[in-house]
Amino acid sequence: MKKLLFILMLFIVSSTYAQHRQTFDLNRMRAENKLVIYPGQKIGAIADGSKQGINCNGIVWLKGIDFDEGTVELDLRGRNEFLKSFLGIAYHGTDTLHYESVYFRPFNFQSTDAVRRTWSVQYMNIPDYPYDRLRKENTGKFENEIIPNPKPADWLHARIVISKDSTLVFVNGLPNASLKVKNIGTTKGRLIGLWTSTSNGDFANLVIISHH
Repeated sequence: MKKLLFILMLFIVSSTYAQHRQTFDLNRMRAENKLVIYPGQKIGAIADGSKQGINCNGIVWLKGIDFDEGTVELDLRGRNEFLKSFLGIAYHGTDTLHYESVYFRPFNFQSTDAVRRTWSVQYMNIPDYPYDRLRKENTGKFENEIIPNPKPADWLHARIVISKDSTLVFVNGLPNASLKVKNIGTTKGRLIGLWTSTSNGDFANLVIISHH
């Protein structure tokens, strides 16, 4: 009995040390200069009920956060404007030219074009594997439709599980992954942050659970 209790306690301690959970107040980080902001970037505070965060553009790295494998959860809100809203996260970055990314195209969520709906959530590895190369060479493997289709202008909750070999994306608490990909490329950086292209995006309630 004592041996069984010892093994159980060892398992609990090992599990605790194997995961490290961090919750980020993005607006406070903005105010305290804990975000990497490049010249020309505009970052502002947002407050929308339980969504307390920031509005930003480009890539915004989190200062002092070292990320390899783990789970990233956050709320995002884009725009329902064709080709004018792309937002998600960047990770395994060494700089703004070398990173992996998972991002969403809200304007495609409820498109009447069935093909465009399959372009709702995307994985890519920059610079070697941008979305257009992946779409051309691996059609349907690195992007997918989100079912049920979210409303384009609503807040979206994403849980992104990143391991050494694969990336899974769960949306709005759904039990099945909306996107499951085998990681491609050799990105080895450890930067992690927020990612947008073309226009600003809203981000809130960021949580990172690192696996060690």
